[in-house]
Amino acid sequence: MTVSPKAASLRAREICSLAPIVPVLVVDDVATARPLAKALIAGGLPALEVTLRTPAALEVVRVMSGVPGGHVGAGTLITPEDVRAAKEAGATFGVSPGATDEILAACEAEGLTLLPGAATASEAMRLLARGYDMLKFFPAEASGGVSALKAIGGPLPQVSFCPTGGVSAANAGSYLSQKNVVCAGGSWVAPKDLIAVGDWAGIETLARDAAQLEVCK
Repeated sequence: MTVSPKAASLRAREICSLAPIVPVLVVDDVATARPLAKALIAGGLPALEVTLRTPAALEVVRVMSGVPGGHVGAGTLITPEDVRAAKEAGATFGVSPGATDEILAACEAEGLTLLPGAATASEAMRLLARGYDMLKFFPAEASGGVSALKAIGGPLPQVSFCPTGGVSAANAGSYLSQKNVVCAGGSWVAPKDLIAVGDWAGIETLARDAAQLEVCK
């Protein structure tokens, strides 16, 4: 079942609008997948991005996809093979650090909603011309941060972003205060030290705090 860029972007916007923060997760141990997802969802963060950076990542997507109330996506999609594997594992959306014609075509062909990455006005314009108006701004801090997003928003007010990369509890509010930001991606809500000791209550508390962040309307 194919998906058009406009339909994919609409669905990506819906997912990004579920909560102010999308947890960006690097998970090494499949055994932690279910309790981690349950803690984040219980804390009010239902959209989860599992990065395909570990051997366990696809199985983590599969397990997390079975947790009620969650919307599990696969991040770090680089190749069409990544797209197909993510879809087969149960991902309901994908996230890419950038955007190539091959990645866009693969997601459209597989019917996988994509949040494609862009770091410049030219990249955003190219994606907009194809039909994508909900994008990932990456790497956010290294690409100019809030001031860059504000500048891009001037000539391209129809494009919205999920800034990711260097977003933290300390600066997330500044990003979310921008008119062209729907949500932000961050890893601080699932720190490795808390995952390692199984402190799911602590992670739920971090998620609950993040879920209370205000987004510019």
